[in-house]
Amino acid sequence: MQFWKMNGAGNDFIILNNMVEGLPAESFPALARRLCDRRMSIGADGLMIVEKPTTDADYRMLFFNSDGSVGEMCGNGARCICRYGCDNGLAGEVQRVQTTAGLVTGWRMTRRQYRVQLNSPTVLRLDYPVEVDGVTYHCSYIELGSPGLPHAVVPISGLRRFPEQGLFELGRKLCHHPAFPKGANVNFYEVEGPGQIWERTYERGVEDFTHACGTGTGSVVTVLTLQGKSDGRDVHVQMTGGELVIDVEVRDGAVERLLLTGPTNVVAKGEVTDEELAL
Repeated sequence: MQFWKMNGAGNDFIILNNMVEGLPAESFPALARRLCDRRMSIGADGLMIVEKPTTDADYRMLFFNSDGSVGEMCGNGARCICRYGCDNGLAGEVQRVQTTAGLVTGWRMTRRQYRVQLNSPTVLRLDYPVEVDGVTYHCSYIELGSPGLPHAVVPISGLRRFPEQGLFELGRKLCHHPAFPKGANVNFYEVEGPGQIWERTYERGVEDFTHACGTGTGSVVTVLTLQGKSDGRDVHVQMTGGELVIDVEVRDGAVERLLLTGPTNVVAKGEVTDEELAL
């Protein structure tokens, strides 16, 4: 079973081409749990499966979190899989990728730099306060695509200096808060200057912080743009794993296009030889 391992700003993924491998769909959750285990296997935030499209697209992307749960979409994953598609002749420098949340268009900017148009918001609550342990956090809530990928957007003053364990516990409680019936990726952020944001994301299905979250950065900048706190153009979002750039195009008070640009890195290509892996 051949695989690629890639990362986009530190958000890392394993990619399998099931048009070649022919694995049964029911094996994907267990395969994700095994291959994404950082001690027992390759290790990654998620597993992406390349399949034949069922719509007008170049190919289909199935995404599984490291706990085996299905992800509606993944922004950094989409950027990485666009490079995979281009490098492997599945598509050209402009490609259409079918995801569970809807069609995603990707562009090759340079050999390693890729841009994708994220799914547009389908659910949006700019003022959505949530209480945790007696403290009210002035969240926003946004879902991208349909079915929507859920995000809680949470401003935190002094985010870079916030104690790690405390932020982890807050992220876990918000992720599984009753206010978010689907669960939510929790995107903590602080505006550090014009067009400059620092962000940390606790990801649903990973149940930990990831080094980057593409849909999370898009959600944060979308909220700030619609709140009038950002012009939405060329916004640089710094995270543990590096920098992503977001552009939000708004018309008549609604998001028309949401663009995510950032680096890709092919970490490894190889063969899965795990003797304890049962498919």
